[in-house]
Amino acid sequence: MGTMTPLRGLGAALLLAPLTCVADSSFEVYGFGMVDYVQGFDRVSPEWEDTLRPGRIPYDQDAVGSDGQAVLSVRQSRLGVNASTMAGDSELTTKFEFDMFGVGADEGQTTIRLRHAYGEWKSILAGQTNSVFMDGDVFPNVIDYWGPSGMVFLRNPQIRWTPVNGDSTFAVAIENPGSGVDNETSAGPDTAAGDDEYPDITAHFRQVGDWGHFQVAGILRQVGYDTPGGDDGSPDDSELGWGVNLTSTINMFEKDRIILGVVHGNGISNYMNDGGVDMAPDGDAADPDYKAVPLTGIIAYYDHYWNDAYSTSFGYSSTEIDNMDFQAADAFNKGEYASVNLLHTPNDKVMMGMEYLFGKRTANDGTTGYDRRVQFSVKYSFSSGNLL
Repeated sequence: MGTMTPLRGLGAALLLAPLTCVADSSFEVYGFGMVDYVQGFDRVSPEWEDTLRPGRIPYDQDAVGSDGQAVLSVRQSRLGVNASTMAGDSELTTKFEFDMFGVGADEGQTTIRLRHAYGEWKSILAGQTNSVFMDGDVFPNVIDYWGPSGMVFLRNPQIRWTPVNGDSTFAVAIENPGSGVDNETSAGPDTAAGDDEYPDITAHFRQVGDWGHFQVAGILRQVGYDTPGGDDGSPDDSELGWGVNLTSTINMFEKDRIILGVVHGNGISNYMNDGGVDMAPDGDAADPDYKAVPLTGIIAYYDHYWNDAYSTSFGYSSTEIDNMDFQAADAFNKGEYASVNLLHTPNDKVMMGMEYLFGKRTANDGTTGYDRRVQFSVKYSFSSGNLL
């Protein structure tokens, strides 16, 4: 065999340069495969058979078919990548994560849905992740995909600054706006549409201790509407939207925790996990004046661990809005969500469990719809660890 020629010059530099970064870089692929078997006792819209979302419960359930539907779904399955490397004298971290639960134009489909796509360097985060107005730690240990209705839950494109980080954390951000306008008036459909001229401003303060954590978050936003096809979009108008979100977890015994949250504001439905609109018609029915809609959401759950392998989560949550004078009779007024489960986790890679869920939707005129179901799920998780 001939002898190897030593690497020299630029070729050597290009080949060896990536290797010098291995010591201060990491790359992890993670996720899980999950199947949900849902046995429904009431009939819901086909697009929302896989999860319980009170705001999508039909009032006339006969219109969507007979009761007792069975669904098996893999839409909760997830894949993500975490990476980190040194950028100057500070670590740069990035995350990209998606599941298969289509919403919006893909409602009811098993297709890619972006969850997180962001980077963070020093005190600046840029990309899509949990809103600063949200507290992800109050999501209870449920296996239903959508989760309790009465909590703030939105992964939103944002630019975030966190000048204080640790047991006490303060963060502020500008976030992508989105005004949801109810143009179904009591006098018939209107042509008003959301108008978003400025980003939303969010902030939170969070305190963590051995006892649990407490967070207070606030939001200021312009909620607006205009009229497509009108002269320069008129009639149009906007109002100040605002909200305060108080959340806490309280540690009990060895692993148990109490989960509590209350949120109130005007024009903040876009940030809720479910239910309501940001603006709705008020004033004269023939010439409605759109106002920011008041909203109150609550969540109260208890996560209990029987032992290392078995746990139960149970609780109640609701979202309620103060309907405007000229909203339609079937406009959303209140969504309620309750659940109880028994989960088995024999190790950190396997979970299986059963959950009973109850959902109720109440309309502006008092009409109600229900979604009662049992869900059985199996989840197998994986993680590559550091690939570099």
